[in-house]
Amino acid sequence: MPEMIGIFGGTFDPVHFGHLRPAVEVREALQLDCLRLVPCGVPAHRAPPLASPEQRLAMLRAAVQGVRGLRVDSREIARRGPCYSVETLESLREAHPHAALVLVIGMDAFATLDSWHRWRELPGLAHLVVAHRPGWRDEGLFRHRHLGPLLRDACCEDVAALRETRAGRIFFQPVTQLDISSTRIRALLAAGKDVSFLLPARVIEVIQQQRIYT
Repeated sequence: MPEMIGIFGGTFDPVHFGHLRPAVEVREALQLDCLRLVPCGVPAHRAPPLASPEQRLAMLRAAVQGVRGLRVDSREIARRGPCYSVETLESLREAHPHAALVLVIGMDAFATLDSWHRWRELPGLAHLVVAHRPGWRDEGLFRHRHLGPLLRDACCEDVAALRETRAGRIFFQPVTQLDISSTRIRALLAAGKDVSFLLPARVIEVIQQQRIYT
């Protein structure tokens, strides 16, 4: 049976339970061999993270320590210049030519997929798994000028179908969505407030030891 690898990107500035709980649920629901958390080095369409690449890697590694199936992938941190998902998938495809790759994105990101760099190439490199809130219903995506035809051709409802091919399918996965914001956590830390239960204790230890965000 071919390996199935998930890819979940973000700035993770800092990583928190709003990232980690959906990651665990997607890995379990799709029976992924592993889910790689890929911190962005230089975001293409947003301000740079406040924490350094090394600090964000340290926080992520602390967060996934002992968590089955979650790994930290530093390939975007090592890349020079803006980071694009299509280039990350090309790199992973080269390293894992026979694996099924699964790019995990949120509903908001999927709704703007046609604005992504070389977005039409993404389904040829990986399956797209769209994480959404429980009870979500189609909000016009199937009528979208660009995404509609893609969904009609590639949407599937069978998890097993994702492992049958290396790429090309779109799967919608409900996840627990926690209303936690990295922006809010940074503001609390800057104000000297307690951020317990918003992110793992090990991550808080890294933040305190390295005096990140204060």
